[in-house]
Amino acid sequence: MNTKAAQDTRSEAQVAQRLSKIRIVLINTTHPGNIGATARAMKVMGLRQLHLVTPKTFPSAEATAMASGADDILHDAVLHDSLEGALEGCSLVLGTSARLRSLPMPQMDVRKAAESALAEPESQDIAILFGRERYGLTNDEIQCCHQLVHIDTNPDYGSLNLAQAVQVIGYELRMSAIGEAGVTVPPADWVPVDAGQMERFYVHLEETLLDIKFLNPDQPKRLMMRLRRLFSRARPDQNEINILRGILAASQKSAGKRDS
Repeated sequence: MNTKAAQDTRSEAQVAQRLSKIRIVLINTTHPGNIGATARAMKVMGLRQLHLVTPKTFPSAEATAMASGADDILHDAVLHDSLEGALEGCSLVLGTSARLRSLPMPQMDVRKAAESALAEPESQDIAILFGRERYGLTNDEIQCCHQLVHIDTNPDYGSLNLAQAVQVIGYELRMSAIGEAGVTVPPADWVPVDAGQMERFYVHLEETLLDIKFLNPDQPKRLMMRLRRLFSRARPDQNEINILRGILAASQKSAGKRDS
């Protein structure tokens, strides 16, 4: 093998390694053909991890037909009963959304999102969420995201189907990975905890705020949404989450002593 061919092989291996940490997460997909078309779009761009949260129909002959040679992606797809399970082990969660909600969250374009995803420490996965065909992600699902990704389209006609959206994001991820190939990324001084730990922290936080009577039990959602946004920006590592959980536990203990 000549030197150039060896370099190309190593570069493609590096690209594949970087893309191997990306999870494409489809939530409650209605049409199995969209799952198959998504698998095809993923394989073309070198993405391997397909996670399905409560799809209406899967496995399906229609999905296999639309995959058109990407049957291996469908075969290896991971099924989940809840979004929390699909996010377990992910340090960064990006949600695709076509519109802003009542509580705006940080948004970035696809190119910036791809760069951010591939700059993550390689010890954990990155999830990119795609919602239902008709109305996308729910507000609760958006609250599980660190940031939202917006695909800029013609304002007069911005309709993208599911597989097209995955294709656009997959292309930017691949281009970013190729640009990064062969570059040594210095180790980060922190590794953020995964989405599962963050969800357990949010449960503990809400319980504590109720215990110390800071949170109105009749209207807890608004404040918790803002606190989620705050901690999603901060993205604590393991030591930091341990400190926060310790503070919460001490607060609960103190509140119990006062009550007694």
